[in-house]
Formats: sequence, C-alpha cells, structure tokens
Amino acid sequence: MKQLKSILAISILFALSPHAFANKTELTVYTALETDQIKTYQKAFNAVHPDIQLRIVRDSTGVIVSKLLAEKSNPKADVVWGVAITGLGVLKQQQMLQPYAPQNLVNIKSDYRDSHNPPYWWGLDVTGAVVCFNTIEAEKRHLPKPESWHDLLKPIYQGQIVMPDPTSSGTGYFDVVSWLQMWGDEQGKGGGWQFMDGLHKNIAQYTHSGSKPCNMAATGEYVIGISFEYRGHTNKAKGAPIDLIFPSEGLGWDVEAFAIHVGTKKLPAAKILADWASSTEAMKLYGKSFAITGQPGVAEKLSNIPDDYESRLIPMNFDLAASERNTILKEWSSRYANKSEPKNK
Repeated sequence: MKQLKSILAISILFALSPHAFANKTELTVYTALETDQIKTYQKAFNAVHPDIQLRIVRDSTGVIVSKLLAEKSNPKADVVWGVAITGLGVLKQQQMLQPYAPQNLVNIKSDYRDSHNPPYWWGLDVTGAVVCFNTIEAEKRHLPKPESWHDLLKPIYQGQIVMPDPTSSGTGYFDVVSWLQMWGDEQGKGGGWQFMDGLHKNIAQYTHSGSKPCNMAATGEYVIGISFEYRGHTNKAKGAPIDLIFPSEGLGWDVEAFAIHVGTKKLPAAKILADWASSTEAMKLYGKSFAITGQPGVAEKLSNIPDDYESRLIPMNFDLAASERNTILKEWSSRYANKSEPKNK
C-alpha cells in the first residue's frame, strides 16, 4: 500500500509540475536586433520562462525579410522579434503573419502597432535617423558641421560619407523612403531621387549594416556616417569623438516590431514570448537603448538624444513603403549599387 501511495504521489507531482520534467520548447526567433541587445532580452525572458529556449537567427532587416520570403513554402521561423515594419509589412501582405493581441497591447501606442484587430505586429521601439559626425577628423580636413540633409550634398564632403544599403539594411530603407516621401517620387524623377543623385556623388560606400556607418565615423575611418539614433547614442556614450546631428528637414524612422509567423507549430510558446516581449518589464529594457518605446512613458532619458526627438519624426506611410518596396529597391540599385560593399558569401 505504501508503495502504491508513493507511485500515486509521484504521478500527481509529475502532472502538477510539467516544467520540472518536460523537455524545453525551442522557439526559432528571426531578429534584426543589435547583438548587444539580444542577450539582455533573452536573459530577462528566460528568468521568467526557463522552459522556453530561444534559438536566435540574427541579420539585418532586409536579409531577414528575404530569408523569410524564400522560406515561405517551408517556414523555419516561429516568431520575428525586432524587425522593421517596412519589412514586416511585406510579410503581412504575403499573409505570413499570425494575428495576436499580446497581454499589454492596450498600453502600446496606436501609432506603433498594426491597425488590424487583433494586430499582425506591434512595436517594441522606434528607431530614427541620425548623422554621426567625427569632430576630430572634420577639423583635420577643415570640414564644417552639416545641419541639414541638403548640406550633405555640398562638394566639400565628397568621399567622406557612408550610409546603409537599403537592399539589406532596414535603416537604409527607411532613409530612402523618408526622402521620397518628403520630397517626392515621380517615376524615378521626383525630388527624393534628385536628392539621392546628389548624395551619391559624395558617398564613399553603402554598408550592409545600419550601425556600421556610425561605427566607421566613430573610429575616424570616415567623417560622416548616416545611421540611427541608438548606435549614435551608444558610440558617443562610450567616448567616441562624434556629434549627433538630427537634420533640420525632419527624420525618417521605423518601428522595430514583433510578429508571430503564421503556421508555427509552437503557437502557445510563441504567444508566451509575445506576452512577455510586450510587457512593461520588457519595454523598460528597450527604453535603456531607445528614446521612444511602444509603451509611452517608460524609456529612460538618453543624454545624447534631444527631448523633442519624437516631434522631429516625419509622417511615414508604412503601407506604401511595404507595397512599393521592390520597385523602390530596384530603382535604387540601378542607380547606386556600384558603391555597395561586397556581400559576405
């Protein structure tokens, strides 16, 4: 009888405590988050949910989107965490995203989440344009500090500017889209293309990373790097001799967002990650790096970012950016790809 009771007790314990005995669930997460952020977020999630293991696949937004599209008939990803909505919009149009309302959705600003109910995606944070300007190298070369986008067209900056390639970088793509939406895109002849024609004359290289141009400016390899505010802030905070310039015409921007891949066989675990990634706890982590988070009022004050930063963001038509993505990138490549850095094989 005692032996039978012991067996029953063990059986009840097993039923009540599945996490103590069951194998971990592995979620495959495709992300464009910066490598110096991923570990922090992953550690915080696993402190609460140690039974879900995250398999991280990291690359730039453009590469991640291309990979997901190539895998459409045989998807590998369960969730997408931290990919620009200019890319996720393409996946939404391809019916590759699973609608889901995470637990903290009500606290996420409507500007930073999909309008569908339930949403196909929702935002972690906003990433906006910045120009990183190396003050030491500029002084050596007698280069003035630019204040606007159009200042970058001055011949004095020839060969001194690097920016992200929009075919691979989400940062590069929102730059291009913002210029077209500010100044026009008329079958390749609008003011946005005229601006980029002038900028191209001064470009030394288009990089496949949104961070790399600011990193190159920080080390003095080039004087000017068109990048995004997170990398500018972190480099300057580490002591890099750069000024952060927020061009006077306005700033293009994007939302780093979360979405569940349609058809995932691990939907319950994907929803658990979505609930945590949308939580106030997670938003506070995003706010250590970004001036604007999906949930307002939780981001820390970043010393190198102006208080009126959000008001400097231009209106962006993200649906148009997604629907016209292939056309825009084809036109951009035909004009400017000769200065893109070689892709890793």
